[in-house]
Amino acid sequence: MSVFRSIALFVVAALFEIGGAWLVWQGVREHRGWAWIGAGVIALATYGFVATLQPDGEFGRVLAAYGGVFVAGSIVWGMVADGYRPDRWDVTGALVCLAGMAVIMYAPRNH
Repeated sequence: MSVFRSIALFVVAALFEIGGAWLVWQGVREHRGWAWIGAGVIALATYGFVATLQPDGEFGRVLAAYGGVFVAGSIVWGMVADGYRPDRWDVTGALVCLAGMAVIMYAPRNH
């Protein structure tokens, strides 16, 4: 599996996890109801499945690397969905997290 496909899987996983959490948030905090909460739960379950499609068989490595994608993706989601405006420290932190993800997932290993 190519690095490009792996990155695409991380992006899809982020859309399902962040989107699912946002739907639950909207259902509970914004009083939009059980349909939003249920859609969020389904999206979160789908995220769990998508994560299993990564080429690396190490659960801890994949989920740790995904954490960097989640951090950056959450900031982008907030910008698009809620009008959140990150400051330079938010952006710097997200870039650090993405760099960590790249090291964890794509550093050459001698297996």
